[in-house]
Amino acid sequence: MRGIFRTFSALSTIPVLVFAVGQVQAPADAANGKRLFEKDGCYQCHGYAGQGGRDGARLAATPLAQQAFIRYVRRPFGAMPAYTSKVLSDQELLDVFAYVKAMPAAKPAADIPLLNHLRDR
Repeated sequence: MRGIFRTFSALSTIPVLVFAVGQVQAPADAANGKRLFEKDGCYQCHGYAGQGGRDGARLAATPLAQQAFIRYVRRPFGAMPAYTSKVLSDQELLDVFAYVKAMPAAKPAADIPLLNHLRDR
């Protein structure tokens, strides 16, 4: 009887282990994030370089943490459409976040020659 109980006890933990392993996400892929950023139209409001514009916030050098970014993309306010898991999977959203975090910060205005030229006229 004890042997059967031990076998059953050991086997009963397997589904838990399989479930836990199934939850492991692949590392974020910034190249795929860039592809999704363009495919799903993020660039239309946020710009190709994440510089932002009239309709979208600046994303380059965002101080948002991963969870805050995901929460906002899933349930935004304002004019931004919600990107539910039916539109972007959790893994795809992590890839987009990796791409956004890889965007370089904008140059300071003082480092842009054309702006300096216009200012000095």
